[in-house]
Amino acid sequence: MNGPLARRRVLGAVAALGGAALLAPLEGVARAAESTGARWPTQFPLPNGFQPEGITIGKSPSACFGSIANGDIYRASLATGRGRVISQGGGAAHPVIGLKIDRRERLLFLSGGASREIRVADVRSGKLLKTFTVGSDSTFVNDVILTPGAAWFTDSFAPQIYRLPLDRHGEPGDAVTTVPLTGDWQQGPSFTANGIERTPDRSALLLVNAFAGGGGLMRVDPRTGVAGGVDIGDTKLPNGDGLLLLGRTLYVVQQQQNAIDVLRLNESGTRGTAIARITDPRFKIPTTAAAWGDRIYLPNARFDAEPTPDTTYDAVAVDQV
Repeated sequence: MNGPLARRRVLGAVAALGGAALLAPLEGVARAAESTGARWPTQFPLPNGFQPEGITIGKSPSACFGSIANGDIYRASLATGRGRVISQGGGAAHPVIGLKIDRRERLLFLSGGASREIRVADVRSGKLLKTFTVGSDSTFVNDVILTPGAAWFTDSFAPQIYRLPLDRHGEPGDAVTTVPLTGDWQQGPSFTANGIERTPDRSALLLVNAFAGGGGLMRVDPRTGVAGGVDIGDTKLPNGDGLLLLGRTLYVVQQQQNAIDVLRLNESGTRGTAIARITDPRFKIPTTAAAWGDRIYLPNARFDAEPTPDTTYDAVAVDQV
């Protein structure tokens, strides 16, 4: 999530209701049989009034979505488009902005936006297992990525990221560490850090910086927090939101532009070349992306529409480049 409109929407709802190891190799993206996947829907509804923001897909063909409205988690079958709420949220003061499912499809790691919360939930029972409160009054916990030794979370209003350690079984620790962002990091007056990924060689993190240079990418050493700008040529990412890395191809969701900019990175993630821009008339301010088979799935956040309990929302799928 980024931009003044998105910030007002999430913060308004809240106000009204008062040293790391090398990063994980890309988990194998499970692929559906072409004869089956071709018949799967490329657009399906989400619950009315849901206000989706994040999406995550694990090894099985289903997607989990987080709700800004009340923190619910909705899981939908990619084969049918049908789904249900698998975890009840804590209300408007406890939204879900970003989320990731672990490789065993057992745990969900949740970013709580202006609630300042980092949460861990059980996928099967929906039970909230752990909650951590981080940052300061201005903190906005935005997005999350999982690595072998940690879950990493961005803070959109402060030059820092958060590290929740994971043991060798993927179990979360009992404390979150704050890692200041230094080096070339530039903090803007509003939303700055947003989506997070890792470099193709798994040695560093990639963060959207919506402020520096008119919007771009930063490469961050997870051991030190030192950031360096990624050379992406003339490409600007002022509305950059979710990041999705497949091999060396990085998909950057540019929500307000209703587009996905596609970059080809070098192994270390220090340079990237624009190779495509995906647009689609079905895009209604998509925010984040996840992959299954040869498709990319995105929730339409509709930040340009005033949300009501009856506002309709959906998810769409487009082909990978």
